[in-house]
Amino acid sequence: MLKDYIQKRLESYVRKYFAAHPEIKLIVVTGSVGKTSTKYAIGTILSQRYRVRMHSGNHNTLLSAPLAILGINYPRRLKSIIAWLQIFRAAKRRIKQPADVDVIVQELGTDHPGEIAQFARFLAPDIALITAVTPEHMEFFGTIDAVAQEELSAGSFAKHVLINRDDIDDQYAKYLTNSNLNTYGSTGLAEYRFEIRDFTPTEGYDGAIIAPELIEQKLPAKIRVFGEHSLRPVMGGVAVAFKMGLIGPEISAGLAEIRPVPGRMNVLRGIDNTTIIDDTYNSSPAAAEAAVQVLYTLVPDAPQRIAILGSMNELGAVSQIEHERLGAMCDPGLLAWVITIGEDAEKYLAPAARARGCQVKSFGNAIEAGQFARSVTEEGAVILVKGSQGAVYAEEATKILCNMTEDIKLVRQSERWMNIKNDFFSKFK
Repeated sequence: MLKDYIQKRLESYVRKYFAAHPEIKLIVVTGSVGKTSTKYAIGTILSQRYRVRMHSGNHNTLLSAPLAILGINYPRRLKSIIAWLQIFRAAKRRIKQPADVDVIVQELGTDHPGEIAQFARFLAPDIALITAVTPEHMEFFGTIDAVAQEELSAGSFAKHVLINRDDIDDQYAKYLTNSNLNTYGSTGLAEYRFEIRDFTPTEGYDGAIIAPELIEQKLPAKIRVFGEHSLRPVMGGVAVAFKMGLIGPEISAGLAEIRPVPGRMNVLRGIDNTTIIDDTYNSSPAAAEAAVQVLYTLVPDAPQRIAILGSMNELGAVSQIEHERLGAMCDPGLLAWVITIGEDAEKYLAPAARARGCQVKSFGNAIEAGQFARSVTEEGAVILVKGSQGAVYAEEATKILCNMTEDIKLVRQSERWMNIKNDFFSKFK
């Protein structure tokens, strides 16, 4: 089978690449949520000292990860033999060339049980960082325990493991077989953590970093992200930086460059002096609940708050429970409107929010939801836009609510993605 042949060739090239360049360090990032934000935090901080390669997207599958590691573009035509032959030649050249990087930061993704373990065939990471264990692809995993076993398996083939202490429950420690382990997070439970002193909607967090390497000292730091859960990817980057030998000034310089990744708790300017929390890259129960909490507290004197909540995909049998739980979080005393996008959000989340006493409006697509939100928005309002990828595309609601100069900061705006979305939205015309 052509795909199996290509896979074996790519894995072989990666093994040869690291054998030819043993000085290159490999850091992998896996987990239910937060992989891309964590990857960018790691790369941004490490770049203060090292030459870093990390893919700008999320090429994290068994087929795409080898190309991201080697720094070779993914082919547009996957069935083109000519395209793959060109890739094989590029991989051979990469192996023979002098190393062009010092560190590679790579996401590892999974849709089915056992996929993370397959990366061990060709990867031996210096550090594996595991971001979270929360419901994901539940139609395949079935239970959260199965998710935990899958994500934590990355630690079994890495030299050192870093885990997010705040988003991985103690009960899953039984799946951690690597004793060379440290924790990071935003609470006192973690070894690498951030102590919050102040927060403003414009400047983010001011505080101090606590780490074993600092002994009894603290490193003053400013981190421009929004929501305590957004601090955790940054602290993952800090933990990796200390493990890689960076010192305080280098880490501080890296932190100063970190900004929210597009579509991930990115605060944008909206029309009529509104504040838009654009969290449209994807949606899962833990991330959605955290985003709603940020909506409640960002801009304390805001005259109005609106939650636009899209269906959370790939939850399988727990979809009803998780959507109802999110709906129950909607507080009528804090929200003027709850606006839903998609079938499951309308079927489960909306009734739960109404039962709380919220004013709710449901739509089949993000464009209609955005248009309605704009029609009821007051000047100075704060609006959360949260949604998944397939059949939701909540970023198109953000586009309606934002000044058009902000489009470059939205997710899925490439020509390929716009063609996909145009086909989807055409069903509603």
